[in-house]
Amino acid sequence: MMVGRNEPENAGRTTQTGVPFPGSETPETLIGYYRQMALIRRFELMADQMYKRAKIGGYCHLNLGEEASVVGLMAALEPRDYLFTNYRDHGYALARGMAAGAVMAELFGKTTGVSKGRGGSMHMFDTKTRMLGGYGIVGGQIPPATGAALALSYRGAPGPEAEAVMCQLGDGTTNIGAFHESLNLAALWHLPIVYVIINNGLGMATTVEAASGEPDLYKRGCSYRIPGERVDGNDVVAVRDAAARALERARLEREPSLLELTSYRLRGHSVVDPARYRSHGDVEQAQAADPIPAFRHQLLEAGLLEESQAQRIDAEALELVEAAVVFADASPDPTPDQLFDYAYASPVANAPNTLPGQPVTGNR
Repeated sequence: MMVGRNEPENAGRTTQTGVPFPGSETPETLIGYYRQMALIRRFELMADQMYKRAKIGGYCHLNLGEEASVVGLMAALEPRDYLFTNYRDHGYALARGMAAGAVMAELFGKTTGVSKGRGGSMHMFDTKTRMLGGYGIVGGQIPPATGAALALSYRGAPGPEAEAVMCQLGDGTTNIGAFHESLNLAALWHLPIVYVIINNGLGMATTVEAASGEPDLYKRGCSYRIPGERVDGNDVVAVRDAAARALERARLEREPSLLELTSYRLRGHSVVDPARYRSHGDVEQAQAADPIPAFRHQLLEAGLLEESQAQRIDAEALELVEAAVVFADASPDPTPDQLFDYAYASPVANAPNTLPGQPVTGNR
């Protein structure tokens, strides 16, 4: 792990295996990261169950195996910053501060969900936490995120308190036109944005090496003179520090950056994908790199976490997720008369308001 920037309370401490632990981190900070990672893991495992019980409709993509990347990125992001993600967005919603019950209710399509039940799994959205999606279209988030960074460049001067944008995407997305067009504009216009590639090794079922002429994805920004960096996505502190550096560049210099986080997902592309394209050895390798047991072990070895405390954190995460399911189950479904609510942010002339079966000239 990379050295952080908090008080050097545990400087010089090493694990029993002799592996140095980041000495400048407070136990509270590190345990807090583990708590978030444990919550995301429990939530995603529960989402998998609920989908298979037909509580969740549509598509459902999980962050299983990517928890360290999610938590590290969100730890670097300030509350004033803006976040755009792809459809693998549940963990980001939780780490950004959305309530587990509201996220689960969104998956259930309930009115108490973060998008009033209208977005579902792929469209988490909350202006309070400045998470502006959740995008179901591959790469659909990149142009809006770049546009948001352009708006920020007009809104205020560069500086340590300036706002910035983070745009998360998958490895397969680096091959679409919007990725390259957006990076080109970000470089030309000196935009305060950090593009983050979560490289889980597979664009659906195709390996990065089979799909990309340049499989070192952090180099994809070179033709636009955008600096890139590859980071171990299983190392929460390394992810946080790399993201913090990139965000600082965005704030102070008004320049974009490109991060590539290597973080192999533990399941198929979506809940319904059995991932038969992965070999047994491939699956074993992914499980061996699981960031949660590795981080837990590191905290225990360093004496920063007791086994009983770790078990309590895991139990609390499960209780919170089970309560989220109860909340979602008890929440009301949208009613037919609400069909056209929130279609537009403000009144629009001739907006549709006719329900199925009604005369086309009818009004509510």
